[in-house]
Amino acid sequence: MFSKEEAKRIRQEFWIEFGKTYPRKWLLYHTKIKELSLKFTFTTKIAQVSIDIDTEDQLIKEYYYDKIWSLEKILKTEYIPNVVLDPKYEIEYNKFISRAYIQLDNVCIHNKKTWEETSLFLYDNMNKLELFFYEYEDFIKG
Repeated sequence: MFSKEEAKRIRQEFWIEFGKTYPRKWLLYHTKIKELSLKFTFTTKIAQVSIDIDTEDQLIKEYYYDKIWSLEKILKTEYIPNVVLDPKYEIEYNKFISRAYIQLDNVCIHNKKTWEETSLFLYDNMNKLELFFYEYEDFIKG
């Protein structure tokens, strides 16, 4: 078990190393859609790359989720076969968002032995998710 400070230092070390290994500017929050972002997640149990739809406005959430959902077959056949689309994904403190994601299990940000595998997973899948977003950006924005 790590102290809060040590866990923070390890997380920072991972993301700094990831940035040095894969130096590029990611799309992430720059989608030009306030409620939609691409996200990296790496915890003590999983790593994920996702498209998150995060808003309290249920109509807006459903609108963007339906857009992504309508592209599911393309997303799975041309970009990420194992992508999961979840309209009610719980993130924290009973907060729910809509999320399309690919997940790598049995990795831990505190275990440096999993960093190489996780970095490659994050890079490859975010690259594919960005390509998908750029290709269908006009449709998603609607």
